[in-house]
Order: sequence, then C-alpha cells, then structure tokens
Amino acid sequence: MKAINRNRRQFLKYSGVGLAGLLGLSLKQAGAAAPYKVVVIGGGFAGATAAKYLKMWGGDSVDVTLVEPKSVYYSPILSNLVLNGQSSAKNLAFTYADLQRKYRVTHKAHRALTINSGANKTVLLENNETLAYDRLIVAPGIDFKYVNDYDINKVPHAWQGGEQVELLRSQIEAMNNGDTFVMTVPPTPYRCPPGPYERACVVAHWLNQHRPGAKVVVLDANPDIIVEKESFGSRFTQYGVEYHAGVQVTQVDDASKTVTVSGAPEATYAADVLNVIPAMRAGANALLDNAGLLSGDWAPVSAKTFESTEVAGIHVIGDAQGTGVPKAGHIGNAEAKVCAEAVLNLLHGFPVYASPKINSACYSPVSTSEATWLTATYEYSTVSDSWVAIAPSKAGGAPAVSHYQEMFGWTNNLFSDTFS
Repeated sequence: MKAINRNRRQFLKYSGVGLAGLLGLSLKQAGAAAPYKVVVIGGGFAGATAAKYLKMWGGDSVDVTLVEPKSVYYSPILSNLVLNGQSSAKNLAFTYADLQRKYRVTHKAHRALTINSGANKTVLLENNETLAYDRLIVAPGIDFKYVNDYDINKVPHAWQGGEQVELLRSQIEAMNNGDTFVMTVPPTPYRCPPGPYERACVVAHWLNQHRPGAKVVVLDANPDIIVEKESFGSRFTQYGVEYHAGVQVTQVDDASKTVTVSGAPEATYAADVLNVIPAMRAGANALLDNAGLLSGDWAPVSAKTFESTEVAGIHVIGDAQGTGVPKAGHIGNAEAKVCAEAVLNLLHGFPVYASPKINSACYSPVSTSEATWLTATYEYSTVSDSWVAIAPSKAGGAPAVSHYQEMFGWTNNLFSDTFS
C-alpha cells in the first residue's frame, strides 16, 4: 500500500485532471484533455475492484466501463455456508450500484463478444455496441473442463455462487440417513485451493448432525491434500470422511449418479448426491483465445503490471491470469489494485512501481462454529518477472471458534472494498 500512495501522490502532483476528479470538478473546468478510456471485462472480485480503484485514483482523467452481463454477483466466498444452512445466496449477492453511483463507473450489462487489439482498440458487445479503449483489463474468472457431457443441474459443481450452490444445498437437505455424498477435487491450479476440503468438512459435519449414518467420499485428483493438510486431515478423520488421493475423473453419469476415476485403483463410485468440481481454465475462454491472450489454459502476463505478454495494452487479472499465484477472491482484489495503479501510470506516462506486493488471506469454516485460516504475501521479482512467496509471512491457523468469528470481519472488509 505504501507504493500505491507514493504513485498516487505522483499522479496528483503532475495531473490536474486527477486532482479535479477528486474535487468533483469537470474536465472542462480543469482545462484538461479528454479522459483516457479503460474497459474492464468481468465483474467479480478482480474486475469490480479494478473498476472502482481506477476511478478512485484516476478521477476525471479516466472513463471506466465495466462489462458484466449479470446485474448481481454472487460471491463464491462463504458459499459453503449455504450448504449447511448458515447462509443463503441472497446474503452473498452484490450489485454494481455503488460503483456506478459513488465512483461513476459505467456498467454495460452485456456479454463481450470480441476484442480488437489492433490500431482500432475496441470491444464488441452482444448488443452490437462497440466500446473503444486505451487500456483493457480482462477479469473473466474461471471456466470448466468437463470430461463428458452431463447435466450440471443433476450433478452440480457449485463452484460459482448463486443458483448452483442453492441447488447443491437442496440436494443435501433431501439426503436420508445412511446416504452417500461424493465430491471430487480438481487438479491444480483451480479456484480457491482450500475450498474443496472446506466443503467436505462443512458437509460432513452437517450430515453427522442431521443425517446419521450418511458419509462423505472425497476423490482428489491431487497426490494429497494440497493446503492445510493437518487441519483438514484431522477433521476428515473426526467426521469419518473417506478420502482418496491421486484419482482423476474420467466419466460422470448424471442418471445413475456415478463417477468413474482412474488411478489406484480405477473405480466407479455411486452417490445419492454427486458433486463433481471439474478441472478449470480461464473464463470466457473463447473470447480470450480468439484475442490471442491464452497459452494453454491460462493467460500469461507480466507479473508487475498484469499486462499480457501476448497482446500489448491488455491486462489480465484474477483467476484467468497465469502467474502461478493462488486463484481466489482476496488475491484477485489485491491484483486489481496493482493493475489499476500500473494502468494509470502507463496512461499518464509515469514509471510503473518497481516492487509491488500482493497478499492472499483465506478463512475456511470446518463446522458451524470453527474455522481455519491461511495467509501469504507475494513480492514481485525483477529477476524472474514473477511473484515470489515471502516464506516468513505464510502461516496457517488450526480450527478455532475465534477464527470463525474473525472470518466474517475479513469477508465484510473484502466485500466492502470490492463493491462499496
């Protein structure tokens, strides 16, 4: 944050336009040139934060348009509490009203169809509207790689907030005593590393309390629990979770509620409720691919600015970027601030801050009253143009009631910083 303040002071010092924006003056009153145009595609934690901070720091020097077809964003963060009845989708719903009213971000509720990155820098929307941009920020989140065609209304992933989570909740509530809940964990990288293990704990705890004899089976594509192994592993033992590592989903049958996996051994598991979390890739995959932004499943970027290494003038943040840092809402929020600062400095001809840092924090409920936590800080390395974890700042907390209570303060701050 110190770096952001330094560059913001530099920005205000040399830009009467930005200062005029903060004072509520018009561009004409400030005698400034027409504002730069920045388009942000995607209204999740990364995209919404980027749009907000571009206007907070850029004032009237920049016009910001947020392209997001949905008028309501449902947070995946805390969505596992919907599964045990402690929350609901509506409690995790956010609009873009404050971004429009407080910060004068323009919201276009249409899907982006194509990106033109040539001399005529434009984004074409599904309503045939064309948006010109000087810099483009793309934050489309994640997409899924399904192993075969099956009905996700029968076998929900529930890895995006809202309807899918409510659907899985209704299926869990309909379980009987002695029924089986089978869930899969995708191979890394995927959104929210602790999330699947958190879900297994939350569901198993609820079933132990309300559906005696019911069990949870976890089929993990990874060789072991990838984060907080001791905390999650101990709860798996306590709740009677059947855990299998190193197994890859090869077939899903929505009619029989079965999932087939390869590994040791190859097997087919039958479920009363089947929750398959597929492997993941960058969201809006066709849009990014057609724009030349992808290399494999993710979009490679220069870590310091999140500018694409494939296409100049376009920045990719959040889950879709390919720097290797965890994919999660809190770190997407942090990436957005680094990116917004860099975009403003690049537009106004200022140096980009040389040593940015980003941090990631996460609380994971494991019951109706306890949670664990994990935090890490990453520092930009000029040697490798990458984010490097600072080892002393990374730590985990064992499940505790105090962590559960702290979790809501953390999420409320994050929600407010993003959408308010």
